[in-house]
Amino acid sequence: MTEKAKALDAWIRSDFREINTALEQLHFFQPDHLPDPALGETLKQRLVEEGTALIRDLLDEGNTDEGFDSGFDLLGNVGFYMAACRRHEITEPSRETRSPLQEASALALQLGASLGVIPRFASSHLETHNRAISGVYKTFTDLDDEKLFLDYNTRSVFAFIRASEALRQILPLGVSHPVTYDLLLSAKQSLEEVYAYNQELFEKLDVDRFFYCVRPYYRPHRVGLHEYRGANAGDFSGINVIDLLLGLCRADDPYYSQLLVDKFLFMRPDDQLVLRDCMRRTSLLDSFLATADADKDQPWVQRNLELFLQVCHAHGQTALQHHEQLVKKFIERPADEGALTETKGITASGPPLPVLLKSLRKLCDMRCATDVGGEFKTRHEDIEHLKGLLL
Repeated sequence: MTEKAKALDAWIRSDFREINTALEQLHFFQPDHLPDPALGETLKQRLVEEGTALIRDLLDEGNTDEGFDSGFDLLGNVGFYMAACRRHEITEPSRETRSPLQEASALALQLGASLGVIPRFASSHLETHNRAISGVYKTFTDLDDEKLFLDYNTRSVFAFIRASEALRQILPLGVSHPVTYDLLLSAKQSLEEVYAYNQELFEKLDVDRFFYCVRPYYRPHRVGLHEYRGANAGDFSGINVIDLLLGLCRADDPYYSQLLVDKFLFMRPDDQLVLRDCMRRTSLLDSFLATADADKDQPWVQRNLELFLQVCHAHGQTALQHHEQLVKKFIERPADEGALTETKGITASGPPLPVLLKSLRKLCDMRCATDVGGEFKTRHEDIEHLKGLLL
């Protein structure tokens, strides 16, 4: 990391965070918790001027080729600055045809294109690739609820990754291998950890603080001419690897494949490669369906199939928990109470909230293998067939 890149990083970890925190306190104690354009003008001007000066220095410095990780970290810092400007309505994509943050856009576009990722911050910048210094990692604010959200989200992401890696290791062994049982057990335990982490988070996180002071930093914004959707906690390969290898979701399903295509550039290139590989693989569910009927009396079927179905159930439970608790409690309910359901730009992914909620419900039903009565295809019948083979 060059000295100028270090200067931006130091600012993101200090003054940037303090400015955002001060603005959040001004907003939150308004009657509706919403930003008042008349408040915090000096703070917002300081945010723009300090960030622009640091980024202009980096543009003047030119290419330094410090390696992928340094470039990715720098993109995150530029992305944090642009997201904060969007949060405080210094920029607003519906009133612009081009981002007014010209220097930041130029650097973000260069970095994104050269790294093979989206030219804005992604969830990995805050979770899996967020280096702590003296025990403190990067955040937008000093608010306890933001740190709580990121602490537990990061734990859950790594637990999903552990589950996905265990399932990937089954592929060269096959579903009848005795060690497949151990790997399925590891996947199940990791998914149960996800559920436990999320349960703790949902009990501790303040609904209003999350909805009004944390979530707005994840909204869509322009970089140059183009408006990019916001960061999403699901923008890593692990959760989709689990979907695909369990067989609960299929890469040839039009809805699900569109979801995958839309998220590819929000993942690091190494993550993209893992997901592409799994999109080509035969799922464990289909492997069991191909052999379990003929071998149903064999000990391996009873042992491995029973645990496989438990892993599917555990994955479905995390999906149901996410939908019933996070989405409903922390997004849908406060949006209704604040009469914000139809507000443009309220969701990180961009579409109006009712459209997003319908899409998330469908994804939850696919992961749970719910019987939806033919409305769309899930693996409900296949799961029930396999359950019938257990003695």
